[in-house]
Amino acid sequence: MREIGIVMNGVTGRMGTNQHLIRSILALRDEGGVELPSGERVMPNPLLVGRNERKLRELSEEHGVERWTADPDLESCLEGDDEIYFDSQVTPRRPEALLKAIEAGKDVYCEKPLGTNLDTALEVARAAERSGVKHGIVQDKLWLPGLQKLRRLLDQGFFGEVLSVDVDFGYWVFTGHDQPAQRPSWNYRAEDGGGIIDDMFSHWSYVLENLFGRVESVTCLGKTHIPRRVDEQGNEYEATAEDAAYAILELEGDIVAQINSSWTVRVNRDDLLEIQVDGTEGSAVAGLRECKTQHRANTPKPEWNPDTPTEHDFTDDWERVPDNGEFENAFKRQWAEFIRHVVADEPFPWDFRSGARGVQLTEASHRSWDERRRVELDELPV
Repeated sequence: MREIGIVMNGVTGRMGTNQHLIRSILALRDEGGVELPSGERVMPNPLLVGRNERKLRELSEEHGVERWTADPDLESCLEGDDEIYFDSQVTPRRPEALLKAIEAGKDVYCEKPLGTNLDTALEVARAAERSGVKHGIVQDKLWLPGLQKLRRLLDQGFFGEVLSVDVDFGYWVFTGHDQPAQRPSWNYRAEDGGGIIDDMFSHWSYVLENLFGRVESVTCLGKTHIPRRVDEQGNEYEATAEDAAYAILELEGDIVAQINSSWTVRVNRDDLLEIQVDGTEGSAVAGLRECKTQHRANTPKPEWNPDTPTEHDFTDDWERVPDNGEFENAFKRQWAEFIRHVVADEPFPWDFRSGARGVQLTEASHRSWDERRRVELDELPV
């Protein structure tokens, strides 16, 4: 069995600890490593890096990780034999660390977004391309069971011609005044890289691109609905970043996508994320795990009459898409794909260019909001 060293920077945060360390790398370790096409297995050996020595020590002791260091400059970490550098720090710190890892010859994998602006994201992508290192960005939602079922329907031509996509995402995040907030306070400070556009629109970019087609234009409005919140220390602060965004996007193939993203909405749907796809032959609604369909032959024929009560239950007209297989943790699936890419040169299309396109959509959405206009997205420069 081969071992592969992975420098994991930023794992003391919520996503880094839960999704990347515990549910991905340690889960792969517990399963006996990642299986290659040859049948050989590769065992990940993480080196935990961060700024909080206490948290790193606790993580190491709790999960049996032997290697850790509180080296914010990364110099000692990048001098070793570890092949992969992974970054899940807050976004403003990510580009500098990635550039250091690329210069050190490490293959690089990171959380999104790739940078706080398109110029920086392209700088990192170009550096990775010039150096010849392998590079990838987290695009976890593509491996969610609901979206994999949606992919199956698309591949089978279920929709006919796809007409529109409607994305509804969000939930009520408490302000901290009466109940503790379930998201970190930096999410609501623009100066710290917060805001739902920066947080979510990179996701929508790769979901739309991989399932339906490239985003060609965006019209976006952001809002800070709740201006003051309470942080982790119990101190009230001003929310300088938007907590909701409403967008209309035009995709290649004349497909229209509408996206509502909000941390100030109370959920009245089956899941925190729902994607409805409408086509000439049928429609589907996918959540995080489930997906339901309505074919043209089974579509009811409602008539608009507000003067009489509607007795028809439209939710009964949808059929559940069966699992037809087992679905692993989305982050773990992509980690295994990237390790196979590094060790066995398996294809991995979710590279830094894809990450830069996510930043491009984010930047264009901010510009649309600021300038109150529709913004077109050009092809990325080489």
